[in-house]
Amino acid sequence: MNRDDVKLDESEILHDGFFRMEHFLFRHRLFGGGWSPQLSREILVRNPVAAVIPYDPVRDEIVLIEQFRGGVYAAGDKNSWSVEIVAGIIEPGETAADMAIREAKEESGCTMSEVEKILDFYPSPGGCSEVVALYWGRVSTEGVGGIHGVAEEGEDIRVFVESTDEAMRLISTGVINSSIGIIAVQWLALNRDELRRRYT
Repeated sequence: MNRDDVKLDESEILHDGFFRMEHFLFRHRLFGGGWSPQLSREILVRNPVAAVIPYDPVRDEIVLIEQFRGGVYAAGDKNSWSVEIVAGIIEPGETAADMAIREAKEESGCTMSEVEKILDFYPSPGGCSEVVALYWGRVSTEGVGGIHGVAEEGEDIRVFVESTDEAMRLISTGVINSSIGIIAVQWLALNRDELRRRYT
């Protein structure tokens, strides 16, 4: 099935601030034939996002960041700071790759010598329109670390470096618990041998 198998009856903007919330009334074609009843859904409508995992194939090290996340706080988690990879909203007129390069510099202080697309995915398709373009970027991790971010945007970001094996352990222990970070680190663990052969 595709978009033509959905009938939008009505949409309304409920809130338009830092995020936009819209209410939709729609029906969709059923796998067994016919149409669903009218469904009422509130959807968080977000612009596309790009994310990049800065990786040093010579040292087999990943650049990670940690910052306060309001969503984690609202969920009641005992730790409201999230260990993640670099990510941000793609600005008008900007490509996903350009955003990945810009955001890596702003959030981690890293200059990537190249970026390569991994995949696109929806982190929460049941209630959010956000689609993430995921990249890996080649960096040198020598001297990387410290506090970064754009102060005018309220960013206070701790930057640190871990081996790929340690990053995988951080997933297994729940330290890295955001979907973008988990997907990126697991992809890297599966593909690092090829990347290291390519660059070392």
